[in-house]
Amino acid sequence: MPQLNIADFPPQLVWLAISFVVLYFLMAKVAIPGISDVLENRQNRISSDLEEAKRLSEEADKAKADYEEALAEARSKAHGIVSELKASMTKEQDASKAELDAKLAKKAKAAETSIREAKETALSHVREIAGDTAKSAVAKLVAIDVSEKDVEAAVASSMKGDA
Repeated sequence: MPQLNIADFPPQLVWLAISFVVLYFLMAKVAIPGISDVLENRQNRISSDLEEAKRLSEEADKAKADYEEALAEARSKAHGIVSELKASMTKEQDASKAELDAKLAKKAKAAETSIREAKETALSHVREIAGDTAKSAVAKLVAIDVSEKDVEAAVASSMKGDA
């Protein structure tokens, strides 16, 4: 094999040195700076993305706090409105109830008066009917004609419970 031939070692060593130096300079001047730039750009982008994420997270936390504050304020206002409406409705209900109670009391008083008048009217008619009935009964049973005055006195006495 020609690689293992000792006579060919010095030229191979020269080419090895030349190849090493050329590859070293290519790596040092082209590849490594390019890789270094890529790594540096990548690190810069990662750090800027992390800073952006942190900033957005802080903004989201602030927005959440503002939202919760606005929600609490809205709930408080809604509770106040409900309380006001409840008080207003209670006041209106009390006023309506008082008005209805007054109307019902007035109607009850009118009904009592009407019942009393009807009772008095009925009682006066009862006296007339009782008198007519008593006069007819006496006339038919005893065949005596009784005066109106005597019949009224007997009916009045009977209605009082004296007879």
